[in-house]
Amino acid sequence: MFTGIVTAVGRVSRASRNGGGLSLTVKAKYPGLKRGESIAVNGACLTVEKVVTGGFQVHVVPTTLGRTLFEEYAVGRRVNLERALRAADRLGGHFVQGHVDGVGRVVGLGASASQDDRTVDVAVPADVAQVTLLHGSIAVDGVSMTVNAIPRPGVVQISLVPYTREHTTLGTLEAGDRVHVEADVLGKYVRQLCGSRP
Repeated sequence: MFTGIVTAVGRVSRASRNGGGLSLTVKAKYPGLKRGESIAVNGACLTVEKVVTGGFQVHVVPTTLGRTLFEEYAVGRRVNLERALRAADRLGGHFVQGHVDGVGRVVGLGASASQDDRTVDVAVPADVAQVTLLHGSIAVDGVSMTVNAIPRPGVVQISLVPYTREHTTLGTLEAGDRVHVEADVLGKYVRQLCGSRP
């Protein structure tokens, strides 16, 4: 379990096929990291297989590859990182499972009247759009975001404040870029419960 509050931005230093999956080595300054620990890499919960100098190695299984963009990640790619939530931690974002629901695409960029924030319109998969509501939560590349607007069906608008632009990879998004999206877990449970009523 995570909160969507990114604590580091790492870089892919190695990417290689490993059986049916993918082995990724990420450079990041995380003191005390241990094998078996869960870490969210651009919003996907992955297990640390090996701790290396200045970073860690993870294995991405075929199921995850089918729902994410990891196969396209090249050496040098910047990624948002978050270590798993501890029971005593502050919940600064929202409950994020690290289970990427699919891939969204940036379809619009703008700015507020004050020019203080940057708006990003993301076209999301239908099942994500179904459980997303105005002022609700959504995780974009692992970053907890508030839904600023729903400009049209299937499109979610988020607003990037200066801190988010500076401390995550979202500040460099451009039109056409693709991102991992995870819908709010509460919405997914409500949809499931309502759909299973007798």
